[in-house]
Amino acid sequence: MVDDNKLGLGARRVVMEELGYKVFAAASPEEALSLLDLHTVDLVITDYRMPAMTGTELIGQMRARGFQQPVIIISGFVDALGLNEANTGADMVIQKSAHEVAHMVRSVRSLLKPRSQRKPPKRDAHTAKSLVRRQRA
Repeated sequence: MVDDNKLGLGARRVVMEELGYKVFAAASPEEALSLLDLHTVDLVITDYRMPAMTGTELIGQMRARGFQQPVIIISGFVDALGLNEANTGADMVIQKSAHEVAHMVRSVRSLLKPRSQRKPPKRDAHTAKSLVRRQRA
């Protein structure tokens, strides 16, 4: 789990640990890359906007190093920046909101299932609006 905001990182970490997951926390993308060199992980959750490197740049560096496990990006700028799975390299993109934790837990559970058991992501009204906007442009 990667986030330069220690409060957000701590809160998400506590939730995942209470659900029985072992969590490695990194306060920067550089620290996350170091942890990935030392530990085998099943999934990465990262913030998008961080100093020195965005979550998308982190994903690029992870993929360049051969890391193929799923990645979730959480950001308060999903709508403003038009972030989605296709333009970030993430397997799931979550908007920071009152429902963020529930979305994160569902996403983690879904992505950690074997690929053969995963359902395709649902297209909610937000995603449909984004697709309509992109098609018109």
